[in-house]
Amino acid sequence: MKSYIQTVTNEMTYIFVLSLAAFLLAMFLTPIYTFFAYRYQFWKRQRTSAVTGEKLQVFDKLHEEKLRRHIPTMAGIIGVVSIILITVLFNLDRRQTWLPLAAFVGGAAVGLIDDYLNIFGSNKKDAGMRAPVKFALITLIGLVLGWFFFAKLGVSSFHVPFYGDLSVGWLIIPLFAFAVVATGNAVNISDGLDGLAGGLLAISFVMFGVIALLQGNFLLAGFCFTVVGALLSYLWFNIYPARFFMGDVGAFAYGASLGVVAMLTNSLLLLPIIGLLFVVEAGSSALQIASKRLFGRKIFKSAPIHHHLEASGWPETKITMRFWVIGCVMAFIGFLVALAGGHIA
Repeated sequence: MKSYIQTVTNEMTYIFVLSLAAFLLAMFLTPIYTFFAYRYQFWKRQRTSAVTGEKLQVFDKLHEEKLRRHIPTMAGIIGVVSIILITVLFNLDRRQTWLPLAAFVGGAAVGLIDDYLNIFGSNKKDAGMRAPVKFALITLIGLVLGWFFFAKLGVSSFHVPFYGDLSVGWLIIPLFAFAVVATGNAVNISDGLDGLAGGLLAISFVMFGVIALLQGNFLLAGFCFTVVGALLSYLWFNIYPARFFMGDVGAFAYGASLGVVAMLTNSLLLLPIIGLLFVVEAGSSALQIASKRLFGRKIFKSAPIHHHLEASGWPETKITMRFWVIGCVMAFIGFLVALAGGHIA
């Protein structure tokens, strides 16, 4: 027993060292990014119209001051570089960290292309990569990683709380891809207020890191807390008023890897609980689009829902902080389900 406690203590120490290293490295890289961001004007160009074609009048009015300011985007590259370096040098493992790192790199690559086109591209109408192209690329990444999950790691089931493992055979591949695509897009949609997505991501990765730690997946827990360290550095500069935005390079990287972490901890069905607000954000956008196309009317003043709350008179900081509180509560609920539902043996 004493030996086991010592082992866990040593692993936890190493995990927290990884997290601290990612935080310090990201803080060190931030001035370098800032220099190039302002020198080469990494200003984010907003889309001029919604998915359904109408002008973004409510959004433009809400963010008139931000649109006038030159706030750099693509700052997610800081966390991407930090997490890749720390993981490759100190925490690389075929079974536990290859997949989340591959999803992280793949999501970052898609997001980087989109951010580049947004900043330097000539197509002012789309202001970045077209949505179907992004969706196809993220889906391809999810399917390839899902195949590795099934064929190389030998996983063909997922855990249902209070029931047990449900075997689905090769169908685990599209299920894996769905987790990657859905989470990646949900995080991207949520990245609309200063500090919002970064805070919710940090909360989610902390809780999945704790679950991985209690499962004995120490290297996977180390990856989660490495991500948390980088996110805390990002939040230092992104909380209101934001100095820069993570851009798609960060949103897709963090979102895709979060979906993979949920699969590797056999906690797929905990993802909508721990990441409830990501579901709400993406769901509100989907409902808005469906309502406008089917009935020609809006459900929300603006979508996703954080913009609806802004349009209803809520200050940006109040929305962000209250969403963080809800995120913490849901993370604890998800953890309780993990304990009671058999996710932690």
